[in-house]
Amino acid sequence: MQFMVIVKASKDTEAGVMPSTEMLAAMGAFNEEMAKAGVIKAGEGLHPTSRGARIKYAGGGQAAASKGPFPLSGDLIAGFWLIETASLDEAIGWMKRAPFGSGDEIDIRQVFTTEDFGDALTPELREREERLRAQVEAL
Repeated sequence: MQFMVIVKASKDTEAGVMPSTEMLAAMGAFNEEMAKAGVIKAGEGLHPTSRGARIKYAGGGQAAASKGPFPLSGDLIAGFWLIETASLDEAIGWMKRAPFGSGDEIDIRQVFTTEDFGDALTPELREREERLRAQVEAL
């Protein structure tokens, strides 16, 4: 099972405060441990919303973009991991060991597989999805 681990933004991450050398070393060691175990597939930190944009869709092909910064809320993301484990409990076990401080918060969300979409993903759509995935992996 694949899971996206979402690292929530804070006042510091939104202010562009970079992690300390000690935090970078601890995070590097944690990532290395996950890599050796074959758990981590990707992981990155994100710039603050002041360097990003948000697009709101109104339907009918209409979309409006606004540039950050955005107010600090529970939905802002400071970074992520994509991990693969046998279960949600295993993912939780790994992430409990992440070197975060008091008050930091993450979310763990399972990534959909093509099987999750059932009959709505017709054979034609499934074939198209498989072609696209192969194309992306070849990049």
